[in-house]
Amino acid sequence: QVQLVESGGGLVQAGGSLRLSCRASGRISSIDDMGWYRQAPENQRELVATINNSGSTNYADTVKGRFTISRDNAENTIYLQMNSLKPEDTAVYYCYGKIRTIGTRYYVNRWGQGTQVSVSS
Repeated sequence: QVQLVESGGGLVQAGGSLRLSCRASGRISSIDDMGWYRQAPENQRELVATINNSGSTNYADTVKGRFTISRDNAENTIYLQMNSLKPEDTAVYYCYGKIRTIGTRYYVNRWGQGTQVSVSS
């Protein structure tokens, strides 16, 4: 019923920028935390950035000062502005949302399918 739809991934050169978008759609009652995670080949999925419903953010040390997460509650959308990209940022980026659907009284964790970000040297 609820889907997270991602866009904005692609191939860029080192030092370039990308902006990822993730929109939640469906019979949504409310959304709590949202965020971005990434997974490189043979590595575990790791946190990139999160943002709660009040706008409080948290970043991995590796992306602080380069990435910015933001949220548009009216559109049920989050963004990840990625600047000064490095080859080590190459990974599949996944959108995450803690979402409550209409007719339920509990939140569930929902993930997008992921979008590839590749940074060449």
